[in-house]
Amino acid sequence: MTASTTVTLRAIEGVEIIVPGCDLVAVIADALNGSAETLRHGDIIVVAQKIVSKAEGRLVSLSTVEPSPQASDLALRSDKDPRLVELVLSESQEVMRVRKGALIVRHRLGIVLANAGIDQSNVDQAQDAVALLLPIDPDASAERIRAGLRERTGVDVAVLIIDSLGRAWRNGTTGTAIGVAGMPALLDLRGRTDLHGRPLATSELGLADEVAAAASLVMGQADEGRPVVLVRGVGYARREGSAAELIRPRHMDLFA
Repeated sequence: MTASTTVTLRAIEGVEIIVPGCDLVAVIADALNGSAETLRHGDIIVVAQKIVSKAEGRLVSLSTVEPSPQASDLALRSDKDPRLVELVLSESQEVMRVRKGALIVRHRLGIVLANAGIDQSNVDQAQDAVALLLPIDPDASAERIRAGLRERTGVDVAVLIIDSLGRAWRNGTTGTAIGVAGMPALLDLRGRTDLHGRPLATSELGLADEVAAAASLVMGQADEGRPVVLVRGVGYARREGSAAELIRPRHMDLFA
């Protein structure tokens, strides 16, 4: 990796409201054109998870969900809608912790997070209570967007799909990569030397998460309506990547 002294981030305006079945590649390309942006090799397109999930039809009406006894019990303990808890369970490998307002679970993707990433914010609730689930395979979703943009523009960019997740031991959420294509998610810096020539023994850089956190700043978290960010100037070795690189293996998890 070659560090750059200048990295730019631009939230792309004019992204249309996403509904199930939307062609995200076309939406992103049109918004880039409308913003007078031309993609360059090495750019990173960062996409909010919500619009990917919406386009992929990951919306579930709570009226269609029948809570199980386990969901009903956990709903009482967490002060949540039993139907929402049932969806959380359906998306999870296991429940790690329960408290008022939150279920901490190990998602089917391996991520440990609150409420299986299921959200009801920025989702149209006009007709019925609706919940939005994470994409089935965010890495595959990122690769489809990358391939589509390459076909349209002839430019090979990296694509990140990001969500706002909490962190152990820290308050607040930060942008986190849940889908990666066209770049390393994790950079192994072991063997490189520091300023004094001392070899790095344990250093690994969560590159995709660092980019995700920066992009989240310009996306916003409320009603800004800026779900796509163009990132330029990040130096990274070009290779295929996966968000799974960022998940610590279970046998190395000291706090599971």
